[in-house]
Amino acid sequence: MLLLASFIASTLIAQDAQVTPLMSKDLPDFPGKEGLMITVVYPPGASDPIHRHNAHAFVYVLEGSVVMQVKGGKEVTLKPGQTFYEGPNDIHTVGRNASSTKPAKFIVFLVKDKGAPVLLPVNPTAAGVSASPKFNSGEK
Repeated sequence: MLLLASFIASTLIAQDAQVTPLMSKDLPDFPGKEGLMITVVYPPGASDPIHRHNAHAFVYVLEGSVVMQVKGGKEVTLKPGQTFYEGPNDIHTVGRNASSTKPAKFIVFLVKDKGAPVLLPVNPTAAGVSASPKFNSGEK
């Protein structure tokens, strides 16, 4: 299961991001749901494509600083110890390392449908958001 999550995450998250699954656990009190915990390391200057998780995603920054934004929300820069939340209907329009010289590392805890992909790319035009040069357009 973790191997599958790792493969899905690593192929869909921005080309340069390093995703490491830490734990996956079925949630018997919530039939059909699972908890998944991953670490994400953004190399200097790395960013995610516009995407959604179809999950509750709780982010906790460990090192460096990251810039996050969901459609309709304001862009925030998070430092170690700060948190961010994305709901199942949110479109993640900005996710990037705030530094062009230092890596950033964070943990993400997701509550999602069992077996569902970790991340789904979203076409910026269809999502009603404009792509920025800060986003990588390539996928692995």
